[in-house]
Amino acid sequence: MKFSRVFTSGVMALAAALSFAAAPKGVKIGGVAPLSGAVAVYGAECKKGIDLAVEEINAAGGVLGQPLTFVCEDDEGDAAKSVNAFTKLCTRDRVRIVVGSLTSGCTLAITQQAQARKVLQVAPAATAVNITDAGNYIFRTCFIDPFQGRVGGKFAADNLGCKNAAILYDIGNDYSAGLAENFENEFKAQGGTIVSKQSYGTGDKDFNAQLTKIKAANPDVVYLPDYYGTVALIAKQLRAQGINTPIIGADGWDGLTENAGDEVLNGYYSNHYAEDSTSPAVQKFVKSFKAKYSKSPNSFAALGYDSIYMIKDAMEKAGTTTDVVKIRDAYEKTNGDYVTGHIVFDAKRNPIKSAVMIKLVKKDGKLSTEYAATVDIR
Repeated sequence: MKFSRVFTSGVMALAAALSFAAAPKGVKIGGVAPLSGAVAVYGAECKKGIDLAVEEINAAGGVLGQPLTFVCEDDEGDAAKSVNAFTKLCTRDRVRIVVGSLTSGCTLAITQQAQARKVLQVAPAATAVNITDAGNYIFRTCFIDPFQGRVGGKFAADNLGCKNAAILYDIGNDYSAGLAENFENEFKAQGGTIVSKQSYGTGDKDFNAQLTKIKAANPDVVYLPDYYGTVALIAKQLRAQGINTPIIGADGWDGLTENAGDEVLNGYYSNHYAEDSTSPAVQKFVKSFKAKYSKSPNSFAALGYDSIYMIKDAMEKAGTTTDVVKIRDAYEKTNGDYVTGHIVFDAKRNPIKSAVMIKLVKKDGKLSTEYAATVDIR
């Protein structure tokens, strides 16, 4: 009986050891995103794109024969919670690559820690110019605010033929203020005039005083650089005041189709990709996303999807899934076609690529979007 027990436990231990040895270790990638809170649509859609990429990669054999696992923590769009989420991923889950966060403030809250820990941080959608200043382990998938602010200014002047613009922005939000400044500079460079520039505070709900001044200035376009929730409020009050000019914004508008109404029609915003592009990479992504989620992907989904595929490509070029130094070096040399465009990095690890302008339209009685133009500023 004693021998039988020893023999049985020995066989079981050997079987467990062989099973462990045969099982792939897997590649764990961490994520920090607002899965709840005021900008939850950004994080939820980005995660959908990431999950789709992971599923596709694993179905094709993984990365260097190992499956990917994505572990995502919710920061609720709160910078302090971003730090807690990042710390948990690094200490509990022991990840060495993190995708996130989504907004610039939350992303900036963890860049210093990522650089100090030598964790490869890939920011899918954080557009503030100083995101990558923390060091050479910090990258982003999106273009930066100065670029898309200038894109908006050029589009207003060249494509819409506008001469007089008004700007209404959040003075306490770096994203909004940075976009406003760069729109103004480019619009002036194109020969336009800023006839009114008004500001408000983060969290404000009543914009009628500023809009009254804007209406009196008689602009032929209004620039509204903020996130979709605030833009929806402003647009209602703007149209109620009889301001029927085109309105222009940036990628923070992505989400308006599900959170606004007809007041945002005659609206355009700079974005990272257009769903109706004829690019094979875009069409493949859109088809797969719709098949999995029964809905169209927004730019945050596309940026999350690209982030994972760029990490995969870097691992394969580096020939390792564990040596973060080699993966970082390979990632920096990215030069390929992805859903959001052909991507290479500049000296500050910001992608060099064009932007698209999206128009808000009505399709089958519902608010939707369509490609308006591609704008490139080098």
